[in-house]
Amino acid sequence: MSQMRPVQVIAVSGGKGGVGKSNISVNLSIALAELRRRVVLLDADLGLANVDVLLGLKAKHTLSDVLNGEMGLRDVLVNGPSGLKIVPAASGVQRMTMLGPREHAGLINAFSELSDQVDILVVDTAAGISDTVVSFVRAANEVLVVVCDEPSSITDAYALIKVLNRDHGLQRFRVVANMTRTSREGQMMFNKLNSVCERFLDVTLQYVGHVPFDENVRKAVQKQKSLLEFAPQSKAAQAIRTLAKEVDQWPLPSAPTGRLEFFVERLLQVANSR
Repeated sequence: MSQMRPVQVIAVSGGKGGVGKSNISVNLSIALAELRRRVVLLDADLGLANVDVLLGLKAKHTLSDVLNGEMGLRDVLVNGPSGLKIVPAASGVQRMTMLGPREHAGLINAFSELSDQVDILVVDTAAGISDTVVSFVRAANEVLVVVCDEPSSITDAYALIKVLNRDHGLQRFRVVANMTRTSREGQMMFNKLNSVCERFLDVTLQYVGHVPFDENVRKAVQKQKSLLEFAPQSKAAQAIRTLAKEVDQWPLPSAPTGRLEFFVERLLQVANSR
């Protein structure tokens, strides 16, 4: 029965770099862990992995070691704040297109062994719309798009949504506005993105809130601590906790396709199709 338990897989993306995507991923994951959810954060930014840097952690092993069959997934997990578990990034993930059937089975089995210990898997993708980013997003159950108040942020978020919708059939996206000055500014960002999507794409966007600009975020990064640890009462931290409560209410995927190993199967299928 535990193997049939659905796992919520959330891909956090944004198209553009510099929108605070990794900060959202890290602190949202911690906030969900504070809600007594068993959370694993997968650093899928293969080129510029930074989750471990943001939290001041040193990863001895990465997902690449799992791909090589040298150790299990549990062996590469790094402990983060509030019980959060982190899977460090590895450039070896790009090798998924070259894995044979036995390696496929091994990787899927590695995740399936973890599935009864995970409620939520948060996938922090890289910036841009590369094949790797699209692969991770397509394999997830939920897509959280992060935008900020820059024209290029809205443009790049639209480009990401366009590729996922027109080329791969994704139709539902959640949007969070980051580094806002006011709640109205966040709503206006969403309205801009939603307006152009409604005009040209067959998608549904849902606005899930905003995270205000907060100088504590920069200070936390400098100290290599999460915002929730460094300034737990700050406005941005409170906003992220509010977001986490909403995320916690998102409907779970229906079994059996909601099992964690199915996320990996979809990821491998997408990689091989390329």
